[in-house]
Amino acid sequence: MADTTEIANALVRWFAAVDRRDWAAARALMATPFHLDYSSLGAGPASDLDPADVLAGWQTLLPGFDATHHQIGNLDIAADGESATVACYVTATHVIAEATEGRVWTVVGSYTIPMAHTDAGWVLAGCTFHFKYQDGNTELPARARERLAQQP
Repeated sequence: MADTTEIANALVRWFAAVDRRDWAAARALMATPFHLDYSSLGAGPASDLDPADVLAGWQTLLPGFDATHHQIGNLDIAADGESATVACYVTATHVIAEATEGRVWTVVGSYTIPMAHTDAGWVLAGCTFHFKYQDGNTELPARARERLAQQP
């Protein structure tokens, strides 16, 4: 039971770090390579990447929102020694307060997240997103990128 609690805590800390834009904390919870798959959301094919490259990509989008909130739940953790797989639900809410055509874009789905136990504890070895649906202003990602491009 201790491992499943540690695994769940690592996962929660990672999503919270991403939402806080604490890239160093997020990086500390990622294995190398990191398997990234958002193909179900139309983001291209899955890839094994350096965690710094994953986070650099997210830095071109997420800071353009006033807030993001990744709420995970229904964690199903299968731990086997030094590795684990977590299946969980996610509701990801993205907000731009000044957007007049809708302030919120919400994406709902689930993740399959492989994890590895290291000397530093449990880390994420990747994430595969399984898209269910989205709601709200689907133009907000483009607006977030525009906002970032306008910053000095």
